[in-house]
This record gives sequence, C-alpha cells and structure tokens, in this order.
Amino acid sequence: MNGSLREDDRMRSVVVLAQELVRRPSRGGIDDYGPVLGVLEDWLTARELPRRRLYNDAGALVGLLIEIAGGRRGSWWTLDACVDTAPYGDTTRWSFPPDSGDVRDGWLLGRGAADSKLAAAMFCHIAADLAPRAHEFAGGLAVLLDVDEHTGNFGGARAYLTDPEAVRPTGVIIGYPGMDEVVVGGRGLWRASIAVHAPSGHSGSSRLAISAITRAAHLVRLLDAAELPGPNDSGFPLGPKLTVTAFHGGEGFSVTPGRVDINVDVRTTPSFDAYAAETLVRKAVAELDAELPVPVPTEITEVATWPSFRLEENEQPAAALLSAARAADLEVRAKTAGPSNIGNLLAGEGIPATAGFGVPYEGLHGIDERASLAELPAVYAVHEQAVLSLLGVC
Repeated sequence: MNGSLREDDRMRSVVVLAQELVRRPSRGGIDDYGPVLGVLEDWLTARELPRRRLYNDAGALVGLLIEIAGGRRGSWWTLDACVDTAPYGDTTRWSFPPDSGDVRDGWLLGRGAADSKLAAAMFCHIAADLAPRAHEFAGGLAVLLDVDEHTGNFGGARAYLTDPEAVRPTGVIIGYPGMDEVVVGGRGLWRASIAVHAPSGHSGSSRLAISAITRAAHLVRLLDAAELPGPNDSGFPLGPKLTVTAFHGGEGFSVTPGRVDINVDVRTTPSFDAYAAETLVRKAVAELDAELPVPVPTEITEVATWPSFRLEENEQPAAALLSAARAADLEVRAKTAGPSNIGNLLAGEGIPATAGFGVPYEGLHGIDERASLAELPAVYAVHEQAVLSLLGVC
C-alpha cells in the first residue's frame, strides 16, 4: 500500500513538472530557451542534484547536464530528452492553447507534451530516485536536457559531446513517445542545396530562351525519376529515399529569375551512403546541364550528412530497454526509423543510441499535441529498470 502511494505521488510529481515545462513556450529557433531550462534548473537545485549548464560556441545556453558518478568503475550511460519543441502551426486549428499544460481525460495537453517534455520530467525524477543509490553504480548516469534540437542544429547535444568536463557516454537512451516500439536504428541523410541558373529577362520577351524556373523544374523531374535501390539482404529493413523539399526563385510577374534554389533530402542506408547519394544527384545535374545548357553551370552545396545506424537487439542500450519492457509483459518491437534523429548524430560519434518506448501520443508536430498519462507508471518503471541494469545494480 505504501509503495503504491509513493508511486502515485511520484507520477503526480512527474506530471506537475511536465505541465510547467509545457507552459513555457520553447519552439526551436523561435522562443527564448531560458524559461523552460529555468524550470528544470530550479527543480534540480531544490533536490540537490548535481547539474551544470551547457553553452554553445556563441555562448548561448543550450542545455543542462546531470551527472551522477557511481561507486564502482564502469561505463557511463545517458538519458536524453529535448525540451525545445516544433512550431505551433496554425493555432486557430488547435482545440486548446498550444502552451496549455492542462490534463484532460488522462491526457497532458500542449506542444512538447509528447516530444519530449514529459520524458524530460520523467528522466529528472529517475535521476532523483537513483541518486541515493549511486554508490551501487558501476559507472555513472548522466541526464541531458537539451534544446536547439528541433532546429536540426542539435546545439545541446553537440555541446555535451564536445564538453571537456563531461564523461563520454557508452550509450544513450533518447526519450521519445510511442509505447509499441524501441528505435534501434535509422536511415541516415545527405542534404544539399542546388542553385540552378539561367539568364534573367522580361517574361514577355521573345529573346528569352529558357528560364531558371523551367530548368529547375526539369531537374526536379530528373531527381523524381532517379532509380533508387530497395532494401538489401544486409538486415537493414529500409531502402533509400530522395525528396525535393524546397523550391525558391522569382518575384512578381514580369521578370524571370536568374537563379532558382532547390533543397534535396536523401535518406541513406548502409548500402546507399552519402557518397552514393551525392553521385546520384550530380548525375542528374550533369544531365540537366547537358540537355538545357546555360552559361553558368548548376551548383551543388552539401548542407549536412549523417550516417545510417542500426543496433542488434542484444546490443546496449537497446537490449536493456527491450528486456525491461518484455519483463513487464509489454509487447514491444525493435524498429529502424525512416526519419533521421539525434541517434544518427550520436552514431557519427561512435555512440550507440536508442529511442522510444514512451507513452502513447497524438498530434506530434501537428495540431492538438497530447500525451497519454495512463501508461506513464509502466514507462517510468521500464526506463528505471533499464538504467539499473546498465549500471549493474540488482
């Protein structure tokens, strides 16, 4: 009975902290991150948990780091949850304020409830629960509460990985919603911006041979028609994917532009890597310049590249999370994700990562984001057991 009461109090405390986080707008690249990180810093200070601030190269605050050293030698493991969020989108379509933070019919409401402020609140409580047992740890536990994730810059994670005072983690568990799956891998990416040129001119002139818009549109058709391989027999379950995600150029009606910029996103796999992606795009560009020549050749500028990754189910930290979930009689499967995530950034650093096994959710990155609270006790218990297992605590 007393144990049940303590669990109820703990879950209420997790929800209260998550509510306070949701009520501080922290849209990536839009809002000031100070208020949401301030809520966490005050909570950690009140519980005397060891934490410090992380700053990027420009001196901006991009996260908080909790580090709890164990009493025995061993590996360090990290729990990571971002507390910045996606934008709100069309707020007129929301049925409650995006920064609501209210609980209704068992759901926590508001942007970031699912991704990933509830996970951040949960990880803070796990750290507080386990800190008194630190002498039992073989290694140590870190909790990274980062921002600048939804911008794609991953400023908090990068500051953590380059911090000379931080202990490099052996593996990372990323807080993310969804109770049926544990993400053990993901496609990588190769991204580039492409500048397509042509002489500008008056739209009514008979001297105008071909416009940059026409050339760019032709390039999009070439890219859409490019043949990509499917999944192979290497065990990686997804094939690559190419998508044109932006097309910019021109102004008004009477003048054709001299330049159009398009963005290309290629999701890569172990058998179709960044080199293969770049080769495919350069082939399409060469075909464009040969078929529709102009004085200025088309320019390709690489923007980002991340490797694909995949853990075996018996590799840590995925094995600990899957084992703890299955020991709790929960049906969960390992998944390789199509979208890239912070796990790819970590994979590029040689750090294995897993994500998922959070609460059920709705409206992630969309309208009426919400996170279910009924499953929170089970999710909490699984994460805590996984951490204890990784730290060698019976």
